[in-house]
Amino acid sequence: MKDAIRKYALHNAVKYGGKANPKALIGKIMGEFPDARKDMKDTLSLIEEIVKEINKLNPEKQLEELKKIAPELLEEKKEEKKGLKELPNSDDRPVVMRFEPSPSGPMHIGHAYPASLNAAYVKKYNGKMILRISDTNPENIDSSAYKLIKEDGDWLFGEDNYDFYIQSDRMERYYEVAEELIKKGSAYICTCDAESFRKLSINKKACPCRNLDEKEHLIRWEKMLSTFKQGEAVMRFKSDIEHKNPAMRDFPLMRINETLHPRTANRFRVWPLMNFSVAVDDMDMKISHTLRGKDHADNAKRQALIHEVLNYKTPNAISVGRINFEGFPVSCSKTKELIKEGKVKGWDDISIPFLIPLRKRGYLSESLIEYAIEVGVTQTDKTVKIEDYFKSLNAINKSLLDAKTRRFFFVKDPIEININNAPVQKVELDFHPENEKGGRKFRTGEKFYITKEDFDKIKLREDDEIFRLMDCLNFRKDNGKFIFDSLEYEKYKQKGSFIIHWLPEEKVEVEVLMPDNKIVKGYGEKTMKEIKEGDIVQLERFGFCRLEKKNKKFLFWFGHK
Repeated sequence: MKDAIRKYALHNAVKYGGKANPKALIGKIMGEFPDARKDMKDTLSLIEEIVKEINKLNPEKQLEELKKIAPELLEEKKEEKKGLKELPNSDDRPVVMRFEPSPSGPMHIGHAYPASLNAAYVKKYNGKMILRISDTNPENIDSSAYKLIKEDGDWLFGEDNYDFYIQSDRMERYYEVAEELIKKGSAYICTCDAESFRKLSINKKACPCRNLDEKEHLIRWEKMLSTFKQGEAVMRFKSDIEHKNPAMRDFPLMRINETLHPRTANRFRVWPLMNFSVAVDDMDMKISHTLRGKDHADNAKRQALIHEVLNYKTPNAISVGRINFEGFPVSCSKTKELIKEGKVKGWDDISIPFLIPLRKRGYLSESLIEYAIEVGVTQTDKTVKIEDYFKSLNAINKSLLDAKTRRFFFVKDPIEININNAPVQKVELDFHPENEKGGRKFRTGEKFYITKEDFDKIKLREDDEIFRLMDCLNFRKDNGKFIFDSLEYEKYKQKGSFIIHWLPEEKVEVEVLMPDNKIVKGYGEKTMKEIKEGDIVQLERFGFCRLEKKNKKFLFWFGHK
């Protein structure tokens, strides 16, 4: 541990003008040596001792020693794309990729994995990202999802980094291509009932409608648009009726569905099936590569047949496995039921693994993308427990937030204490131990607030012991009273028990919404008034939180530790 402390102290000193900051080393040492937490007093003392030694060296000596013992820390870290395999045929045409959720609800962590992979590849190849809402099935639409999915896209991809489409806006285009396929002799209108067609297809026989002339099929097409009833006719793609895979034989392209659509009402009655709308969209939007679940392999082949007729080079299809999450139904339809039953408050309920609550808790979209990169492109299905997913995501998010989030004191379940004879002081602490020195100004007297947890710990200790209010003063207990002892940290190092977070008399009221929907109440330091709604901060000894609302009280959403 001494070697590690020295290494990191040298690196910190070289990075910041010859003066290492002991606080900047604590997280790294705790990460490498978890057992060091058991005796924080000795660990902190050791860190400070070594930092003092390092700071006595001149910058040249510091650099020289660092080169000897840890030259790797001087190397610039190159961005690694762990798990990102090269895209096939990426030199043939510009990389354009798409993600296409249905509007049954907003996006959840199940959507985030493939969507993030698409975003990572587009960034890697300086390509274009497209978000399309697949709403050509009027029966499975939550009208609020259009706005919510767009907001999810803005957050996950970046507001100006993608193009956005809704398929129901493109109905005339689907009709145009449908008619084109009929005229090319590649599609026909089938009026056979479903069971009769199924039996013929199984026996590799064409239905009676297949070989009718183009004129008849155009008449039937007009009737689909006007007079045929739902279920009476379907447009089929004319493929190989003897294909070895039954799923490829004359598969359907368009069908009649008279369900009222939330956006278009009853303006359209003939709707494209997924393979047709996707094939047309991919062609029009010049999609070069697609990432899709391996269960869509047959769909990729069907779309390739449609593209062949339309003289379009079909996208390179890349299959990926599913991530099956255990611990919560990661499903829009199941979550919608929980909302109806009152078990979940809404799509922004903090307890559900959807993107809306994740961003309100202070997760960064880069964290979800980095997680997807770490998983990589694999056809192997994975089963991941929700708690394991968040353990990984939290580690990634913490590494991104740690370097830039401001620190603040938060005292939950506060207990007021009086430290007799404590001097009036002006205390100034750092907003960030490395990147933003000073700025947090406190005026202290005898009255302080500490957590109930710390108060209860002190009650169990002996009267002789010394306790320290962090970066403020030392005090001791005497017959149940708290008495000022000294200001110097050095004295605490010799006889102290533990360090306590605190607040002076001047404070603000704080509430933190936790992932289980419970509220933790307490006080925060007055400099919290500088926090803007939406800012992510670190409440020391508590965790990363995002300010949701600021009024008389400060309402935070808890992210993670």
